[in-house]
Amino acid sequence: MAQQKKMVDAITSMDEDFAKWYTDVCKKAELIEYTSVKGCMVIRPYGYAIWENIQRILDGMFKETGHENVCMPMFIPESLLQKEKDHVEGFAPECAWVTYGGSERLEERLCVRPTSETLFCEHFKNVVHSHRDLPKLYNQWVSVVRWEKTTRPFLRSREFLWQEGHTLHATAEEAIEETERMLGVYTKFCQESLAIPVVQGQKTESDKFAGAERTYCIEALMHDGKALQAGTSHYFGDGFAKAFEIQFSNKENQLTYPHQTSWGMTTRLIGAIIMTHGDDNGLVLPPAVAPIQAIVVPIAQHKEGILDKANELKDRLAKVCRAKIDDSDNSPGWKFAEYEMKGVPVRVEIGPKDIENNQCVLVTRHNREKTFVSLDNVEEEVLKKLEEVKEGIYNNALENRERRTYIAKTLDDITRQLDENGDGFVKAMWCGSEECEDKVKEITGVGSRCIPFDQEQLSDKCVCCGKPAKHMLYWGKAY
Repeated sequence: MAQQKKMVDAITSMDEDFAKWYTDVCKKAELIEYTSVKGCMVIRPYGYAIWENIQRILDGMFKETGHENVCMPMFIPESLLQKEKDHVEGFAPECAWVTYGGSERLEERLCVRPTSETLFCEHFKNVVHSHRDLPKLYNQWVSVVRWEKTTRPFLRSREFLWQEGHTLHATAEEAIEETERMLGVYTKFCQESLAIPVVQGQKTESDKFAGAERTYCIEALMHDGKALQAGTSHYFGDGFAKAFEIQFSNKENQLTYPHQTSWGMTTRLIGAIIMTHGDDNGLVLPPAVAPIQAIVVPIAQHKEGILDKANELKDRLAKVCRAKIDDSDNSPGWKFAEYEMKGVPVRVEIGPKDIENNQCVLVTRHNREKTFVSLDNVEEEVLKKLEEVKEGIYNNALENRERRTYIAKTLDDITRQLDENGDGFVKAMWCGSEECEDKVKEITGVGSRCIPFDQEQLSDKCVCCGKPAKHMLYWGKAY
């Protein structure tokens, strides 16, 4: 087992240095590689396979709710971007600009899209004329560029992959309903497919998306107690429509402005998976998005008939899940460590004694529990184990969140809770003023995460100023 020990030792302990642990996992599990383009990464095949599974599941959910995929250009003329003042101001520090085409200087700068609201607005103006043209329910899968100063794989990179939904509706009620429905889609996906519990809520005025009237979000808590925004859904009202002169004839044959939404999830979800479920041996992947759900490891494969039986087992499992066999000449110990590192939910071991007894050994990644099962119904048993892994890692993540969620009634309470227990969510009352929101962050180091839909009356006073409270707020440090 020396090779296995060496491999496990190659990852920094998360308790020793969580940031280094995270980078080690990204690299050693072969999710990413760095490039000569600062702040950008290669998403390697194993990492991209996780994204493909995320994309496949989400895309199916979008289509079930009536959305169609489109693709907008990568470049946005500066004049188009300037049409929505609040929007461009929000993104200006992160914009990358193209000033030359070939050897000639462009007459107008082109922004490499940080998001595509303005492009969709230009398109909507050209194709929407009547109430019969609505709603427009669009989504696109693309990469975007934001010139981040501090980067980290998946969490913040200068180019990243995402989906961005953009919809147009005849009324405010329809658009708000869409905004909330898509937040529900994101919540279901995170909790059921990624096994990540999330808090649903609304962003404060100071923290909402540039140009939006309301921003809804789902917030997850990572293993180290820091929050991560897993998805956002924005209601724009008719502000963009007015800026871009998008009008349609309503049922009374009157010209009016439509209402708009946008919503998005990105490759930072892979970072969320790593930091929610991973351990000191590497990844722990939710079965729904794991590139390999069951890895078959032959034991004493040099002996006659072992590989044949192992391949037969793999072929059977491949009919019910994503199964693979490792028939390389590496030792079983090396293979055990390798697939633990890669977070494969179920390991299937089969050797001479197992074949004699018409059985194999199933090992679940999240708790290393071994189970001997009959080969007669191995498919059913592996599917049960995949469900056990999903439930097990969800419950572990939920327990971590509950254990790291604190209640505070004063600023001193916030500081004391964090000092005594470490980072986490802090639930506290808030009067609604931006001044208090900023002061809490300045004094305690935690910022507002969201106004949760599930409100609690912890007290009747603001945690900061002591005036009458309007909302219970989740606070925390965030990635």
